Parts: sequence; C-alpha cells; structure tokens
Amino acid sequence: MIARTWRGRATAAKANDYHRHFTTEVVPNLKSIAGHRGAYLLRREVEGGVEFLAVTLWDSLATIKAFSGPDPEVAHIEPQGRAALSDFDEFARNYEIVVNTIEV
Repeated sequence: MIARTWRGRATAAKANDYHRHFTTEVVPNLKSIAGHRGAYLLRREVEGGVEFLAVTLWDSLATIKAFSGPDPEVAHIEPQGRAALSDFDEFARNYEIVVNTIEV
C-alpha cells in the first residue's frame, strides 16, 4: 500500500472553506477511483493561519496515476481548493507503507 502526502495552508478565515471542499468534492472523487483505500485530512494551527496535510491511501503507484496523471509526484489541486488556500505544495510525496499497526 502507498501513502500519498500533500501540504497546503489557508488563512484562518478560509480554512473551513478548504475543509468543506475536501470533504464534499475531493473525498467523493477519490472514492470513485479503483485502488483508493482511504484518506485523512490533518489540520494544525500555525502562525498566520492553518496548515493542512492530506494523506491518501492507495493500492499502488499505478492506482495513484489514475488520480494524478502520469507523474505521481505532481499535486492535483482543483480550482476551488486553490481559491481556499494561501499556499500549497505543487508536489506530492508517495511512501510505501512498510509497517501498519492500525486494526480495522
């Protein structure tokens, strides 16, 4: 399994807009992709706003490409998400999960 991470920042005033976008637009889209296994949106208060870390789980790099396109390191940020963020990474990182202690 692969964990894909991506980081973005929002002002305090727009943080809820990004949270809403992620839950109403991004998550339903991800759920429709074969090989997607779940997602986390992490949030923390930082000086000047809010930082988000998105962690999505995938069967393989091949399944990530169904979402991201041919280069799995390129971030995919929709216009509505971009509008809510003040800063974001243009890249994503993909990590092979080698230990998992979460019981489901």
